[in-house]
Amino acid sequence: MEHTGLHWLTQVAPDPEAFRETWERTGLGLMLLPAGRRWDALVVPGRLGRPAADLLGLLDTGPCGPVLADSGEENVSFLVPVGTAARWVGTGVRSAGEGTWIVVPHPGRSSRGVRWLVPPDGSGRLNDPVLLELVLHEAAAGLGGW
Repeated sequence: MEHTGLHWLTQVAPDPEAFRETWERTGLGLMLLPAGRRWDALVVPGRLGRPAADLLGLLDTGPCGPVLADSGEENVSFLVPVGTAARWVGTGVRSAGEGTWIVVPHPGRSSRGVRWLVPPDGSGRLNDPVLLELVLHEAAAGLGGW
């Protein structure tokens, strides 16, 4: 059964069908995909990003969008609408937009290193930057101003 999140993710590849076939055939857990085509990524330190992801999941706005964590959760990345990376202003937040690539794990397999905290569901749902900013402030307040 094909994972709908996989189909959604691979649509940003230069040749989506070939990319998806290679990813499935080789069994590779991690692949590089270009940001800035269907989503940007905001990367925050894990000690702030993990509580922010938890807070996003508690909101009455429905499920949050895709969220990645690297090994040891040193960094947490939120997939957000295209253009957010160019407009985002925040201390300690890195962004990946047009012209950058990020490592993503296969949404239907476990992998070492980068993993999904919230995998893509194939719907195209992304994290709302306004809500993300609010929960980042709330998470920072919970950490004593971080």
